[in-house]
Amino acid sequence: MSETSAATPAAQTGQQPLARRGAAHDSAFLRAARGEPVPHTPVWFMRQAGRSLPEYLKVREGIPMLDSCMRPDLVKEITLQPVRRHKVDAAIFFSDIVVPLKAVGIDVEIKGGVGPVIADPIRTAADLRRLRPLEPDDMPYITEAVGLLVDELGGTPLIGFAGAPFTLASYLVEGGPSKSYENTKAMMYGAPELWAELVDRLAGITAAFLKIQIEAGASAIQLFDSWAGALAPEDYRRSVLPASTKVFDAVAGYGVPRIHFGVNTGELLGLMGEAGADIVGVDWRVPLDVAAERVGPGKGLQGNLDPAVLYAPTAVVEAKAREVLDAAAKAVGDSHHIFNLGHGVMPSMDPDALSRLVAFVHEVSAR
Repeated sequence: MSETSAATPAAQTGQQPLARRGAAHDSAFLRAARGEPVPHTPVWFMRQAGRSLPEYLKVREGIPMLDSCMRPDLVKEITLQPVRRHKVDAAIFFSDIVVPLKAVGIDVEIKGGVGPVIADPIRTAADLRRLRPLEPDDMPYITEAVGLLVDELGGTPLIGFAGAPFTLASYLVEGGPSKSYENTKAMMYGAPELWAELVDRLAGITAAFLKIQIEAGASAIQLFDSWAGALAPEDYRRSVLPASTKVFDAVAGYGVPRIHFGVNTGELLGLMGEAGADIVGVDWRVPLDVAAERVGPGKGLQGNLDPAVLYAPTAVVEAKAREVLDAAAKAVGDSHHIFNLGHGVMPSMDPDALSRLVAFVHEVSAR
């Protein structure tokens, strides 16, 4: 074998690791993601791996969040917990959107009750030099963890994920979570060249993080742009869309479904689909039939039960779930919808309520 052929990366071939993903190819989740007939509407939940599960709290006890994300044995166990308990149709890789930032040398810590905190925010061109590219060798623990999971999951697909450039940039510029994003928007409006360079670098880091997960065996990916809802559509189009498109384009050759999700992004749904997603995640603020009109034809939808509904009596949860399923059938038919919450599982949520919801959706949507 020549040196050139030996070094051909999976991103160019688009084939690896088909053998490892093959067991999940005909799963309900992947069939729905491709718009093919399904035996039932597939279900998974954002933030299903952790927080609300007592078994998660037990294994995480005394272990900082970022440390837990870098221990393959722990990542495997936490990712599998909701699959075992809830019988969901897909696993979501347990990690955090700031893990690749940590891997490239950014001083970041996840503080309880606060979230990611950046010791030295990036606000100047000189600061930007600290943001180097992400290399596969930076994250051997991710490759190992995904491999362990794919071997264990068998026919259940694993969803890889990453934070979108805008959301990562907002953490880096603000230094942590923000409600107004004043520093982020000040750079975006007042220093557009610096902003463009920042999100372009982050797009490269994000794409590399996703490639590592896909090449290790992830069957689909989701790009979380958690804070994009803070933007007006034209600002998103001008200052965010190019970077998000770069991410989706970078992983297009693998042929895995690509999901895009943001919070409070009703006005951005069409643009988020335009960025390159195959499936657009919808929060609970926009009915799925309305979302379908905004996204346009040819793309699947994911969502969108209000997480707070899970605190209501079971009969109410089931009625609201039926509304979501009915809206999805009207919007995209029975075969291009993935049931999910309109945001993540809350820490105080009763795990049994989630298990009952999965069983209900499977039963009433059975074809």
